[in-house]
Amino acid sequence: MVRLEKVEKWFGRTSALQGVDLVVQPGEFLVFLGRNGAGKSTLLRVVARLIKPNSGRVEVCGIDVLRHPEAGREKLGFVAHGSYLYRSLTAFENLQFFAKLYGLRNAADRILTALSWVGLKESAHRRVEGFSRGMQQRLSIARATLHEPQVLLLDEPFSGLDLEAAELLGEWLRHFVAGGRTLLMATHDLEQGLSAARRWALIDRGGIVEEFAASDLEARERYKRFLKVRRRDVL
Repeated sequence: MVRLEKVEKWFGRTSALQGVDLVVQPGEFLVFLGRNGAGKSTLLRVVARLIKPNSGRVEVCGIDVLRHPEAGREKLGFVAHGSYLYRSLTAFENLQFFAKLYGLRNAADRILTALSWVGLKESAHRRVEGFSRGMQQRLSIARATLHEPQVLLLDEPFSGLDLEAAELLGEWLRHFVAGGRTLLMATHDLEQGLSAARRWALIDRGGIVEEFAASDLEARERYKRFLKVRRRDVL
């Protein structure tokens, strides 16, 4: 479903990704673990086509996204640090705009269902500029999943969510994976969102240093050991 070969990304003289190779099969839930600045967000943004790598090959759903940058965008959903919402529009109007971009049928019903799922149905006609950070994150999740993408990318999706919203998101992630869709999530927080995952990739200094499949408990222990080793290396 997602394939990266020798992907590199530079920002000036700073290397953000270094020769990344990755294969993600349909229906997998892969979590990228790493400290802030390790390269997790850059990797997701490359897959989402928001930034172009300096070299390498990127395929999503069998499409070479460097050769065909506009093909298959409807197959992707992305929840990023930025909300990608229009603050002057209401929650409903934001989703209505994205529904038109994707040519969705029965858009009004789908929008209301999405808003209900993220707990924003009562705020459907409020402007986003009056939303809290947590409410904006909920609406971003509704936006990214409105068109039922085959691949969902999430960059620290639990950031800013209250306990109720975090529990709803965790439940939805399990539902998304159970439906056979593919999910890639970046996080440095081991307490959220790992129960549905069974594959992890440790990222450090722009490269994948280890991949493994294990229970969420074992993943936590391995990541903690990895961080301890890295701290000793720095010191």
